[in-house]
Amino acid sequence: MDVDDRKLRILQAIVEDYILSNTPVGSRTLSKTCGLGVSSATIRNEMADLTEMGYLIQPHVSAGRVPSAKAYRLYVTRLRPRGMTEQEIESARRAFRSRIRDMESVDSQGAAAISDLTHYTALVLTPRQSDLKVRSLHLIPLGGGRALLVIVTDSGVIRDTSIRVSSRLDASALYTIGQMLTQRMQGLTLRQMREMLYGYAASSDADARVLSGIADLAAQVEKQTETDRVTVGGAHNILYYPEYADVTAARAFMDALEDTGSLMHLLRPQENGICVRIGPETGIDAFRDCSVITAPYRVGRGHTGTIAIAGPSRMPYARMMDMMGMFSQELTDALSIKD
Repeated sequence: MDVDDRKLRILQAIVEDYILSNTPVGSRTLSKTCGLGVSSATIRNEMADLTEMGYLIQPHVSAGRVPSAKAYRLYVTRLRPRGMTEQEIESARRAFRSRIRDMESVDSQGAAAISDLTHYTALVLTPRQSDLKVRSLHLIPLGGGRALLVIVTDSGVIRDTSIRVSSRLDASALYTIGQMLTQRMQGLTLRQMREMLYGYAASSDADARVLSGIADLAAQVEKQTETDRVTVGGAHNILYYPEYADVTAARAFMDALEDTGSLMHLLRPQENGICVRIGPETGIDAFRDCSVITAPYRVGRGHTGTIAIAGPSRMPYARMMDMMGMFSQELTDALSIKD
């Protein structure tokens, strides 16, 4: 049995009504709202066909119908639900931009901003950074035998820390060391830089404490960023939806957010941009009544992370896809290298 144009229009009306109301939709309601110009009896027959085809579910014998995961998939892929207006997107963009400043805030502040603006649970996969490449190193005198060490990578991330140096090294000498190290280390990964510096510190005439301090910082950075990292924001948002008023369902959702391995698999960067996974498509049992929308973002050159939102399947897909696309572009712009 084919899903003809009339069935599609009825299904769209049911999905959109249910997204707003979270209440099973009956034929009488549809006959008044969907503007098809057909009787309730005709709509009931079409709803029965859609139920038989697996697009609708009837919770109780006397109840209306609710969309299945199959219905939401058809809604996203074949229909053209209304998205955000340009004015709404611009307003959301300004709000998001004010919350995101650099790579250091992507995981925590980024997740918080996305969850606040969408009212869903946000997930941010930060790309592995041990393979980031060094662009430059700088040493800035602080006085008292200390200097500020700054490492700039190809992601635009600036790592800085205070290290001990010889009191004999003035600003000019520190600048020269920084230039020399930049020439030698530029293009190396943080891991390669650390390995070279340990050997270089043992044989170079340059200040050994400077080299040791840089190597220690590189080791700290690599240890902190040697794996991809998933950050969750707004986990409590799920509790505002009636579907999760049940303690068991809410607990299962929260427990799933602790399963980092499953989340990383779900958030693995996609080549095809924004991706919508509905119910069983997520591959996570506790998300069988959820939808997850993911979008990639780029960091520097060649590094890709993922942002996502997770919430009940009755989400306004077009609006959320518009927002995720905007978040993705804003993060990419903020974290790209501007030569």
